[in-house]
Amino acid sequence: MSNGDLLQRSLAAVWHPCTQMKQHAAGGALPMIPIARGKGVWLHDFDGRRYLDGISSWWVNLFGHCNPRINAALREQLEQLEHVILAGCTHRPVIELSERLSALTGGELGHCFYASDGASATEIALKMSFHSWRNRGHANKHEFLCLRGSYHGETVGALAVTDVAIFKDAYAPLIRPASTVPTPDARLAEDGENAVDVARRAAAALEKHLDEHHQRIAALIVEPLIQCASGMAMYDPEYLRLARALCDRYQVHLICDEIAVGCGRSGTFFAHEQAGIRPDFLCLSKGISGGYLPLSMVLTTDTVYAAFYDDSVSRGFLHSHSYTGNALACRAALATLDIFAEDRVIESNRVLSAHLASCLEPLADHPRVRHLRQRGMIAAFDVLSDDAQFSEHFYRQALAREILLRPIGNTVYFMPPYVISHEECEFLVARAIAALDAALRS
Repeated sequence: MSNGDLLQRSLAAVWHPCTQMKQHAAGGALPMIPIARGKGVWLHDFDGRRYLDGISSWWVNLFGHCNPRINAALREQLEQLEHVILAGCTHRPVIELSERLSALTGGELGHCFYASDGASATEIALKMSFHSWRNRGHANKHEFLCLRGSYHGETVGALAVTDVAIFKDAYAPLIRPASTVPTPDARLAEDGENAVDVARRAAAALEKHLDEHHQRIAALIVEPLIQCASGMAMYDPEYLRLARALCDRYQVHLICDEIAVGCGRSGTFFAHEQAGIRPDFLCLSKGISGGYLPLSMVLTTDTVYAAFYDDSVSRGFLHSHSYTGNALACRAALATLDIFAEDRVIESNRVLSAHLASCLEPLADHPRVRHLRQRGMIAAFDVLSDDAQFSEHFYRQALAREILLRPIGNTVYFMPPYVISHEECEFLVARAIAALDAALRS
């Protein structure tokens, strides 16, 4: 097989996600890469070229492609149980995973509901929040609140709390819109302000909105510390502290969408830990299975769980997915948690994060770079360019230099697997700087 053969077959048969397919056609603006295999941080195509996976294959791969420990766990599970209906049945991997995730929250989030992808987790949290209020006699609390620039998935319910126009606008007639409040994005600092000031200013706007509308609001949903899809907007933990207190005061649930920023990405296993709080609902996906299998879950409190616990079936949470709690996916997640514990990953990532920061230092003085920023294993910078195709030009230049990076508009970001070596980290950033300069010249 060759790249050319696979490319033509894919274009004829596959509708690729988040893609204008015409860009990949012959003579189109973007190349498509047929991937033959992966190992560690490297992806290899059918023509012998390699690419350093600087975005963890859409933020999911934590411990490298073809990780031997996760592979071994899946092989063992294949000989025991691949899947069973979770309505009326249970199995060891889903029980152990639920117990371990709850333990990571200190037992404060004690029940775990499963799905297969991040948007489904968002849908579950929204439905569960509204339904729990209704079961408690507050059916008027049926509206939701999100941050400007938020992204929580692309199913119809998740789009209601997504504020990124390119994903949402086409489906506006289908959506029951939520309200938005100002983002605490630190890039919005005015003269004399710092990130904490921006967080407090945004929290003051949240307080005003809740004071006026809390009787109708079921939940506020946030991406803790980093709003990824809107350009890796980073903000201070102070906002989460204040938001938690306001949600408590006004009897509004707090949903933390950690689909992208959980599992160590922000520097702690859960991003919300940096604010010293716990949400009412915690959504996880992406890295939780190590990038191996589709898996998502929502953890919630005993109080929410109790609101559904009743003799009446109609008061139960009658939401379901065929592959809920899939045994193979849960076993991959257990292997991922084992690696976190055995390799002391959070501690190791502090060293790796510091090295990534040192590699990025030359960009601080780049004349076309603004807002160089980092939190944990996510780093980003914005590029001053009037080129409407900057992201496409950068993407092509990066591929030509053996790195896979996908800018979000004029924001270039790095989200590599945690197994990247210091030398590979240096390679990634050096090649990215070279790709930036080449894209700005094109």
